[in-house]
Amino acid sequence: MIIKVLCVGDIVGRPGRQVLSDHLVHLVKEHAIDCVIVNAENSAGGSGITASIYDKLIKYGVHLITMGDHVYRKRDIFDIMNQSDNIVRPINLSHQAMGREYAIYTTGRGAQVAVISVLGRMHMPIPTENPFHAMERVLRQIPPDIKTIIVDVHAEVTSEKIALGWFLDGKVSCVYGTHTHVQTADETILPKGTGYITDLGMTGPHESVLGRDTDRVIKSLMTQMPYVYSIATGDLRLNGILLTIDTENGNTLDIERISKRGTLSDNQAYDASDKSKHTFSKNKQ
Repeated sequence: MIIKVLCVGDIVGRPGRQVLSDHLVHLVKEHAIDCVIVNAENSAGGSGITASIYDKLIKYGVHLITMGDHVYRKRDIFDIMNQSDNIVRPINLSHQAMGREYAIYTTGRGAQVAVISVLGRMHMPIPTENPFHAMERVLRQIPPDIKTIIVDVHAEVTSEKIALGWFLDGKVSCVYGTHTHVQTADETILPKGTGYITDLGMTGPHESVLGRDTDRVIKSLMTQMPYVYSIATGDLRLNGILLTIDTENGNTLDIERISKRGTLSDNQAYDASDKSKHTFSKNKQ
């Protein structure tokens, strides 16, 4: 079976949730998407996720949610992390940390999609297990009949993400990076069939410094004094990738960068003229 999977980059605050809600139904219909995966670790005011935001994302049409280093910033998500079967914590935190190490979604056509989140270790603020060893451990736990496996590498350093992509080539369907909030132009399909991109980008306000108000960030960097980094509001975009996957072997057949600007209600002109799609297909090599 051939399926379509939409992977959405870091949702930042209310602006990110807004642009996701405005575009998601349209994208799913336009591309006949079977599964929607989002990174939501910045969805609550830029840090963490709450129970009410989790509920909203599910209502928008999200099927699977990945997290990162801010996974436990909001305490009211704890019960959901323990009880829900569609949200995952990074696999290389403590073995005693709450939450699932992988989640599986069954599409309306019966295909199963597994998702895993893993933290990089270079320049990240919390101690973690080696991500390569953690990936080997968790991949052994996923039922062997599930071939479609998506990996979110939440990491700071591009070389670490790229190395994990090559390490997992042929073992998973796609490896994509999150955390740095800037969509990269290196989407590809690796030799053994694994789709790869170093960063999905950010779903939120792009007239900003990684989603935060520019003036506040600049003042902090210039003065070395603490400022509250408020969420920006300008130039909303949804960033991500659209994957075409063969569920029989788990190989990615096509990977396409997605970047949608503004909202459907306020920026119809943007949507009508937005033809800048970027695609890499195995059969185009």
